[in-house]
Amino acid sequence: MANASVHIAALIIASLACAANADELVPYTIVGDGIPQSLTGSPGDAARGRALVLARTTTCILCHSGPFPETRFQGDLAPDLTGAGNRWTASQLRLRLVDASRFNAETIMPSYYRKDDLVRVGRSFAGKPILSAAEIEDIVAFLATLRD
Repeated sequence: MANASVHIAALIIASLACAANADELVPYTIVGDGIPQSLTGSPGDAARGRALVLARTTTCILCHSGPFPETRFQGDLAPDLTGAGNRWTASQLRLRLVDASRFNAETIMPSYYRKDDLVRVGRSFAGKPILSAAEIEDIVAFLATLRD
């Protein structure tokens, strides 16, 4: 019982430490037109990524459409996500999510993993990234599965 209590306490402390550092950005290296290394050091979860893509509050479905027949009112401001895994590598997808302005300085797509030098940022996102490193990896994992 004592070992279980110690284990639970360690998990609570670890989760609090993660929450405290949620606004901190993991360093990454851009190579060419992508970020080749996972921001978390491991692959994302495609099922969680799909849920994030379809979340109307902050991500993709607001502007993009895709192979989501169950989802009404998909965006039409940005490219269709159908075949995204054929068009871009995981490395390229990761950089597009992290900082889309590297490809087009005038883009309306948010830089989901930046917190400095941004314009038109909602108060709830000021000074912190919109998505965590794990969420970026989950979305990358899902988008990479979208093949024609």
